Amino acid sequence: MPQGRPEHVPDDGLTTRQRRNRPLVIVHTGQGKGKSTAAFGLALRAWNQGWPIGVFQFVKSAKWRIGEETALRVLGESGQGGTVSWNKMGEGWSWIQRPGTEADHAADAREGWAQIRRDLAAETYRLYVLDEFTYPIKWGWIDVAEVIETLAARPGAQHVVITGRDAHPDLVDFADLVTEMGKVKHPMDRGQKGQKGIEW
Repeated sequence: MPQGRPEHVPDDGLTTRQRRNRPLVIVHTGQGKGKSTAAFGLALRAWNQGWPIGVFQFVKSAKWRIGEETALRVLGESGQGGTVSWNKMGEGWSWIQRPGTEADHAADAREGWAQIRRDLAAETYRLYVLDEFTYPIKWGWIDVAEVIETLAARPGAQHVVITGRDAHPDLVDFADLVTEMGKVKHPMDRGQKGQKGIEW
């Protein structure tokens, strides 16, 4: 894509403007750091355009206070750009599972997905950030075929960005833009845990 120009223009009957403004499904996956960070960077661009934004976090604990949440909430309430709605789907459990809680987390994830479906049907937001959404799909809590069918049929100009490792191959095939974050090296390789301002 030299200088932002596509290498191939399809014969689809659309004008350049129509093709440019089609809503996208974006997937940030891979083993490297930065998938959610990139999605929240996209949310900043959307906020600047005055778009309403819906963030739905699926795995990170509802008790965690991450920097992007605070920043986007403040921006959303500033009246200068778009609005921001931040939704935590259940208690979350990161990658550590407490025995006996899987059914509750699965139910929370399914209810979160049901809310997203309602919001898509109502065209509530212009940008949806489905953070760590690849995991409930991977674990079989949410059916990937239903996700693809819902996203393919969404009305209006609603963009959706999905983050998380191990994105389902069908989702990767369906998406318009897929970025795989690869790890070259990480401080954790040297035994260093996450730190404020970098991981949250």
